[in-house]
Amino acid sequence: MGSSVSESIIEVSGLTRRFGATTALASVSLSLPRGAVYGLVGANGAGKTTLIKHVLGLLRAESGTVRVFGRDPVADPVGVLSRIGYLSEENDIPGWMRVEELMRYSRAFYPAWDAAYAEELRQAFALDPAAKIRNLSKGQRARTGLLIALAHRPELLVLDEPSSGLDPIVRRDILGAIIRTIADEGRTVLFSSHLLGEVEQVADHVTMISQGRIVLSAPLEEIRASHRVDGRVPSLDEIFVAHVGTAAAPSPEA
Repeated sequence: MGSSVSESIIEVSGLTRRFGATTALASVSLSLPRGAVYGLVGANGAGKTTLIKHVLGLLRAESGTVRVFGRDPVADPVGVLSRIGYLSEENDIPGWMRVEELMRYSRAFYPAWDAAYAEELRQAFALDPAAKIRNLSKGQRARTGLLIALAHRPELLVLDEPSSGLDPIVRRDILGAIIRTIADEGRTVLFSSHLLGEVEQVADHVTMISQGRIVLSAPLEEIRASHRVDGRVPSLDEIFVAHVGTAAAPSPEA
């Protein structure tokens, strides 16, 4: 991919993880250099979230290694997590807090928190500072979670199925301007989704995972070029099905 290992934001080598008799990850290796959007695609249960939990240091590698910014996220969680912004489908933020209280509370955890940028995001996302989290719509909660993930200007933004169940306008907010802005500033985005059409719109590099194994990983343009048939470029959905079959294919976008 034209970058040396020393420039890699995430370096995963031979990572295997089992839960009982189930192999969630099977000798996964991945290298993400700085400054691009990486789409991690696969059906629900393919291993995307398990891989992300290892990157965040929430799971310890059973075999293989995980390095983020050159560090072990399990051994050095503070050194790693302070440089990461994270938004998941669950988006567990305390419902009893008001938006402005959550902003003040979150600020204490991040030395690099940018209060002016946080306020700019709050206004851009049309969030009422006095509104209680529990009274926000799902889309507003997603925007709030994204604000918290972005306001300390993280070097790495990790989005795990961030737009699942959200309306198209909120999806566009999350996937469009924000992802492109982060990447254009030289930061890196790891974006997991089972909606391949979304990934195709924003990703520079795509990694397809099926049943815990990486079946394809390359720059998006390279994937398109290598699957061109009679001058026609197939969609990412079609390419995924060609590699893993319809039974394991992600569900199409609603």
